[in-house]
Amino acid sequence: MASSRSTLKVAPRADFGSRASRRMRNEGLVPGVVYSGGSEATPFQVSEREARGVIHAGAALFDLEIDGGKAVPVVVKEQQLHPVRGSLQHLDLQQVNLKEAIQAEVAIELEGIETAPGVKGGGVLEHVTREITVEALPTDIPDRIVLDVSAMEINDTLQLSVVTVPEGVTFVADDLEEVTIVTLSPPRVEEVVEPEVEEETEVVGEGEDGEGEPAEGGDSDDSEGE
Repeated sequence: MASSRSTLKVAPRADFGSRASRRMRNEGLVPGVVYSGGSEATPFQVSEREARGVIHAGAALFDLEIDGGKAVPVVVKEQQLHPVRGSLQHLDLQQVNLKEAIQAEVAIELEGIETAPGVKGGGVLEHVTREITVEALPTDIPDRIVLDVSAMEINDTLQLSVVTVPEGVTFVADDLEEVTIVTLSPPRVEEVVEPEVEEETEVVGEGEDGEGEPAEGGDSDDSEGE
């Protein structure tokens, strides 16, 4: 659970537009916005390295400090990544009330993949659902949810219904049985295409030993009349 929180320090942002955002990214900065209840959104800029450090640490809840002001608890509302480089392009945060339940996306991690009998037997494991929406008090939102797949056999499928729900947390889904987390399929067998074999052309007049037979009506060593 998010008991001790990291603090992300950001600076106010005054320049807007695509040109200003591009200039910031070239300088290693990321434009962002924090939403807080009914008040207006507050734009900010932050070092991409520092932002990624907090987010990739797995903290679902952390504090945001703008220009040395009072830190407020926030969660990630949305983050935009570069489609090729994967660098952080924009960050939307949501200020939260620690006494009110919220919904948040939490990553599902798998453990025991290498020891699963189905994987050892050549099966193909597919991690279908990597994030799940949960509802809980901000301080109860888990950093991640871990699912043990070490007992999976070929043709096994694990749904969200088998995942242990952390205390104080509710999975947001219409039917837990309908949410597939991981599957283990039989080995993929590639079809081997045999090359076409050209038929040998039979040579008319050749015997099995390759020697030609005399043609009808032709000369013969045993011919009479000598």
